[in-house]
Amino acid sequence: MFWYDHDVGGWGWFAMSAGMIFFWAVIIALGALLYRALARPGGSSDRVDTRPIDPTPEQILAERFARGEIDEDEYHRRLTVLAKTTGDVPRSGRH
Repeated sequence: MFWYDHDVGGWGWFAMSAGMIFFWAVIIALGALLYRALARPGGSSDRVDTRPIDPTPEQILAERFARGEIDEDEYHRRLTVLAKTTGDVPRSGRH
């Protein structure tokens, strides 16, 4: 019954060829993107650095004062000592 006239014409060959090129281009592009994403030692460069920042001694002292662990006199006394050891001028007022 269907023994003849089932050849693919010129546009059929072109469509198959273009489709195959497009298919492999997509596969290669996905592979390259996956490789780039996994090969970076630090991950994506778009990320914000989320490493915790060590607080300064003044910040720790201010937190202790805010929590009520030390009183105002001790806060100012320790802040003055810290300023002498680091060479900074102590800030006036509370933090």
